[in-house]
Amino acid sequence: MQERSWRWVRILLVLSLVGFAAVVAFVAGFAASQLVTTRLAPSTEPATFLSPTPSTPPSLPPPTPSRPEEETFQLFWEVWEILQRDYYGELPDMQTVTYGAIRGMLETLGDEYTSFIEPDIAAIMNEDASGTFEGIGAFVRMTEDGKLEIVSVIPGSPAESVGLHGGDRVLEVDGQSIVGFGIYEAIALIRGPAGTSVTLTIERPGQEGTFQVTVVRARIEIPLVESEMLEGDIAYVRLQEFSATAASQMEEALDELLAQNPSGVIFDLRDNPGGWLDQAVEVADLFLDDGVVLIERASDGSEQVYRSHSGGPVEDLPLIVLVNQGSASASEIVAGAIQARGRGVLIGEQTFGKGSVQRPYRLSDGSELRVTIARWFTPSDVAIHGKGLTPDIEVAMPEELEPGQDPQLERAIQYLRTGE
Repeated sequence: MQERSWRWVRILLVLSLVGFAAVVAFVAGFAASQLVTTRLAPSTEPATFLSPTPSTPPSLPPPTPSRPEEETFQLFWEVWEILQRDYYGELPDMQTVTYGAIRGMLETLGDEYTSFIEPDIAAIMNEDASGTFEGIGAFVRMTEDGKLEIVSVIPGSPAESVGLHGGDRVLEVDGQSIVGFGIYEAIALIRGPAGTSVTLTIERPGQEGTFQVTVVRARIEIPLVESEMLEGDIAYVRLQEFSATAASQMEEALDELLAQNPSGVIFDLRDNPGGWLDQAVEVADLFLDDGVVLIERASDGSEQVYRSHSGGPVEDLPLIVLVNQGSASASEIVAGAIQARGRGVLIGEQTFGKGSVQRPYRLSDGSELRVTIARWFTPSDVAIHGKGLTPDIEVAMPEELEPGQDPQLERAIQYLRTGE
């Protein structure tokens, strides 16, 4: 059985290469409605988002400031003029100053999920969350010494076809060194239209020197689902994130598993950072009959209820849901609905606790502003924001695992076998 701990991979995103994560992540063409998201974060914290339908974020005309606002903001220009006149040193360009001012403004809100995302990063995240991308097809991470490391390659991808594999480190892209680059800067250079080529300089552990490979990019569907039969009659399905094709990939995997007449299902949401709201509801609907999936409540007290409907393929089989600290946002919506409605048993660790809703706005330069507009609640009207979900059966994961060891999965199998 493959190693199933992906927490540190989620921020990575697929190299066109993808990602969630990050976190995340997390993996998007954001919708005009709501989105639930953690911030861009190190791999120990998932990057999650949630939106009803993947479409283009709304663009708004700039507001006309009132006279008092104009007078207050004049202070900004006073400071900038003094810096231009008297500062001993090189000043940043105006775009850098503007982005810095925006981030400073958002920090005063005290809400880590209302965030500003620069154009290049927004484009990468939008593509990842669409469920497909154009690139070489590898999961990556940035090492402590500033090198882009391939974690794994997608089966059948261009990266696999040229012999790249986990552990390889990309030092240059088309002759340009990327050592010390941020992960999104590096990914942006490797991505490109299908049919075009990119030359990578690779460092491989245990091999002296470096070598180059030329990879022809392709359009690749992000693999979100891992599934198999355990011990002959237990269906296991893992969902990596809730990007735009999550529900369809889940349904296809479940159909294949159900054809083998399983006695129960283990649904693994560990380290899943979240994704589209519509995908969360559709995935929950695969396991639930008619009823509430979540309640979304705005600051003005208005609310919207999202429901599941009878007729899903896995409404009757015994169900275990695996969760941990990396299960966030959309993962918590699905797990919380299953738990609150008594449909299945949660096993694992306390979840992340991401229960706020963000709306994304595309700004004039291609950057995005994500604004917290609401909170969501479980079907029993319980808020999980800042708290997370408590599993029905808590099983801690040891810091060091033997190969193939997975006490949470083992406990799930035991429960399905014995009912306790």
